[in-house]
Amino acid sequence: MTASRTARERVRAELTREITDIARRQLATEGAGGLSLRAVAREMGMVSSAIYRYFPSRDDLLTALIIDGYNAIGAAVEQADAGCPKDDFLLRWLTAGHAVREWAVAHPHEYALLYGSPVPGYQAPQDTIAARVRDVMVLGRIVSDAWRAGAVRPPSAEPPPELAAEATDFRELMPGVPDNVIWRAISAWTALYGWVNFEVFGQFNNTIENRRTAFDHSMRLMAATIGLAQ
Repeated sequence: MTASRTARERVRAELTREITDIARRQLATEGAGGLSLRAVAREMGMVSSAIYRYFPSRDDLLTALIIDGYNAIGAAVEQADAGCPKDDFLLRWLTAGHAVREWAVAHPHEYALLYGSPVPGYQAPQDTIAARVRDVMVLGRIVSDAWRAGAVRPPSAEPPPELAAEATDFRELMPGVPDNVIWRAISAWTALYGWVNFEVFGQFNNTIENRRTAFDHSMRLMAATIGLAQ
């Protein structure tokens, strides 16, 4: 690789990063539906035609922001889990859940892009899938590790037979885990992200003030739902 090409690639990477940084600020003021390549170009002092060399359309820019967001929340959860003793499954579950919440509270507009209302006219491409499942893969690994270690003791409540086919993708996230536990984990994940949505989107305003403690208690209830040893 020539030095000039390396320099061009660095410049392109820096400009791409600047574009996405400005676009993230736009999310806070205009929302995802108001994201505009022309507005980004104006803020950068760039002619609007030039920005299309980096992002051919608004949807391409949205996709980049979505992938960045999923990777960021995924990395936060991975790092949190990595700092826990591998055989303390309840601690891992609680720590991973808090990592989701803390990232969302610190980045509400990016979280809204990932888990809020769909952007009209936008359909996320396959490119987003690998980043989208990073945080869920950590949660699935915790449940799977706990099951293999004999640390999951769920109440007996088998899912209806007609749900067997629905669990296929989740079995890949939790290999070897029975459907009874898989569906409990799905319920727990739904409660986790439901709680975070309520907090980020203001549904707890003037109702729950000590939110971190309340969230921790909710996560412990969900651990009990799964059957994680307390």
